[in-house]
Amino acid sequence: MDFLNQYICPGWNASLNGLAGLLIIAGFLAIKVGKNKKLHSAFMLTAVAVSAIFLASYLYYHLVVKGGVATSFRDKNPNAPDVIRYLYFTILITHTILAIVVTPMILITAYHGITDNLSKHMRLARITFPIWLYVSVTGVVVYWMLYRMY
Repeated sequence: MDFLNQYICPGWNASLNGLAGLLIIAGFLAIKVGKNKKLHSAFMLTAVAVSAIFLASYLYYHLVVKGGVATSFRDKNPNAPDVIRYLYFTILITHTILAIVVTPMILITAYHGITDNLSKHMRLARITFPIWLYVSVTGVVVYWMLYRMY
């Protein structure tokens, strides 16, 4: 269980975050560059599914595997300078707050796209896209800083 706790789950979760980020970018390019609505929809709905799998996996890891105990940056990286620790916490806090905010935004944006309410979809997507991308990318950064940087 310790191997699962230390390596498999966190790496899996970071991979899902990274994949979601790539799918979000691909969906953006499909509509902005290629003007291809079907490809855009396929990429974005896949990103929603990958993000949902990530959320389920993340919650399972933190609530079941770790028993609700948070991972300590200081315990994982005792030799890290304080400036790195503060940078980590800044990224983690913005990532966490924006992840909470963007989750319903993603669902509402997708709903408007699926129901062909394109004016609302596009208006909300302009806000949702950068936040969702930031959350996906910073999820990978948080993993790297916590498990790989030192």
